[in-house]
Amino acid sequence: MMSTSLALTYLYLLLYILLSSGVILYNKWVLSPKYFNFPLPITLTMIHMGFSGLVAFFLVRVFKVIAPVKMTFEIYATCVIPISAFFASSLWFGNTAYLHISVAFIQMLKALMPVATFLMAVVCGTDKLRCDVLFNMVLVSVGVVVSSYGEIHFNIIGTVYQVTGIFAEALRLVLTQVLLQKKGLTLNPITSLYYIAPCSFAFLFIPWYLLEKPAMNVSQIQFNFWIFFSNALCALALNLSIFLVIGRTGAVTIRVAGVLKDWILIALSTVIFPESTITGLNIIGYAIALCGVVMYNYLKVKDVRASQATTPEKLPERLTKELKFEKKSSDLYVPSDSNHGNNGGSDRASELIFDEEAPLLASSRLSHVGRSQF
Repeated sequence: MMSTSLALTYLYLLLYILLSSGVILYNKWVLSPKYFNFPLPITLTMIHMGFSGLVAFFLVRVFKVIAPVKMTFEIYATCVIPISAFFASSLWFGNTAYLHISVAFIQMLKALMPVATFLMAVVCGTDKLRCDVLFNMVLVSVGVVVSSYGEIHFNIIGTVYQVTGIFAEALRLVLTQVLLQKKGLTLNPITSLYYIAPCSFAFLFIPWYLLEKPAMNVSQIQFNFWIFFSNALCALALNLSIFLVIGRTGAVTIRVAGVLKDWILIALSTVIFPESTITGLNIIGYAIALCGVVMYNYLKVKDVRASQATTPEKLPERLTKELKFEKKSSDLYVPSDSNHGNNGGSDRASELIFDEEAPLLASSRLSHVGRSQF
C-alpha cells in the first residue's frame, strides 16, 4: 500500500505539471487574437508582477506570515536589480512569442535552455568548456534546427523573440547563482517575489510605455476581471508548487516530471489550439534534442555525485547543517563555495530548477528541461 508521504509527493508532482501546463496554455489563450484577443504581452506580464508583488507584500508586511530577509541597499542594487532586469526581459520576450508561434513549437525551442545556460556560464567564467558537454549541446542544437525546419507555420519574428527570451533567462540564472551565492542570500518563493516583482514591474514599465501604451485603445480592449485574476492566481500557485516539488523529490524524479510535462503540453496544445499542427519532422527533431538534454542532465548528476564524494563532511557538521536547514524549512539553502572550489561553483550555475514564477529559487537540482512561460 502506498505511504502517505509518497502519495503526497505524487500529488505535488501532478499539481506542478497541471499548473505549469495550465499557465502556459492560459497565457496563450489570453494573448492570442484568435481567442480572448488581448495581444498585449507586456501588460499581461505587468499584471502578473503587480499581483504577485501585492500578495507577497501582504504576507510579509501586513500579516507577517513570513519574515523579510536583511536586504541592504548594496545587495538590492548589485543583486536584485540586475536579476530583475533579465527576469523582466525573459518574460517580455517569451510572452511576446505567443503572438507569433504555437505553444508546441515554443516548447520545442525551449530544449535550447541547457545550451543557453551552459554558454552563458562559460562566458561569465563560472563553467569550463568540456568535450562531452559540448557534444550534448551540439546534439540539442541540431535537434532544434531539425524541429524548426519541420515547422509548418514557422515565423522568424516569434522564433527570435523566444530564443532571445531563453538567453535572457539563462543569463538571469547564471547571475542569480553567482550573485546570491556571493552574498550568501537565502530567499523563499514569497520573499523572492516580494523583492523581485516590484523591480521587474518597474523595468517592464519602460517598454510598455514606449511600445504598448501608444497602441492601446481602451474601447477595443477586453478586460474581464475574473479572467486576469484567475490567470495571475494560477501563476502565483505555480511558484508555490515548484517549492513543494523541490522539497520532496530528487533530481531524477523532477527530470522525468519535466519531460512528461513537456510532452503532455505539446499534445494538449494541438487539441486546444487546432492551428498548432505538428509534423513528423517536428517530433524527430524534438526527440533528438531531448536525447541531448537527457545526456546533459546525466552528466550533471554524475558531476554532483562526484563532487559530493570527494568532499565528505564530518558527521557532526553534516547533522548541524541538516538541523539548520530543517529549522529554516521555509528558506532555500544556497551552499557556499568553500568546500567545492571553482569546479563546484561552476556546476551549480546550470543546476537550477526554474520557472518564470520562481525568480530567485536556487536549488542543488538540475536545470529544467523545459521552461514554463509566465
